[in-house]
Amino acid sequence: MTIDQAGLAVLSGGLIGLALGATGGGGSLLAIPLLVYLLGMKVQPATVLSLMVVAASALIGVYQRRKSGEVRVKPGLIFSVTGAAGAWVGALGHRFVRGETVLLLFSVLMIVVAWRMWRSSGQDDSRFTGESCAERFPRSCWVKVSLIGVGVGLLTGFFGVGGGFVIVPALALVLGFPMRMAVSTSLLIIALVAVGGFVGHLQTGQVDWPLTGLLLLGSAIGMTGGSWIAYQVSPASLARSFAAISIGVAIVMMIHNGMKLFAGSV
Repeated sequence: MTIDQAGLAVLSGGLIGLALGATGGGGSLLAIPLLVYLLGMKVQPATVLSLMVVAASALIGVYQRRKSGEVRVKPGLIFSVTGAAGAWVGALGHRFVRGETVLLLFSVLMIVVAWRMWRSSGQDDSRFTGESCAERFPRSCWVKVSLIGVGVGLLTGFFGVGGGFVIVPALALVLGFPMRMAVSTSLLIIALVAVGGFVGHLQTGQVDWPLTGLLLLGSAIGMTGGSWIAYQVSPASLARSFAAISIGVAIVMMIHNGMKLFAGSV
């Protein structure tokens, strides 16, 4: 590994941690594009590293916010258990699909989620009340959290992302969490669910440990900066900025991988 490659690895980890700390889901959404297009990795090993780096970054974020009261442990753990099971299944299914197909599907998912994030960015946290699953946890919340957890887990394992870009909207729009609480709780869920997907992929043995260390170093620095930004900038501004970047990245990925798939079929 050259010095330039090491620097790019730290930079990539920093961007992942920065976005994850600021938005709760940004790092997981950007991880695969950064590893594939900036570091030149193949999709399969990039998927493994993505899950590991996102999980470690999220754990750092949980530790930093442990005293804020914004991390809801009970729904987070239920979400994580069902999500980890789904992630393991999704990771197994990933092996049977071409890398270009995975990236093309991922780009479509990026656009859909980014658009939803943009549309919901202006919502007022005042609409959330004590009747939401954030404050009380009746049986109906158990069912909602479990079902959403399985679905997010499948996406996490298959695409190699932490799932925060789906978890945050699910916590806020479906379970009634205020935005900052949704972001903080999502970090706990992201970490545990990503571990499930990582274990599923680990059976391939494709782990570059030196590169992983550099990515983790960068992500730890980035997470600290992202957590600070999260409390300085309005949630709406963060959501819209991230959504715009995600749509741009997704369009480039869609064109690139669509052309490769088309060229391979003719």
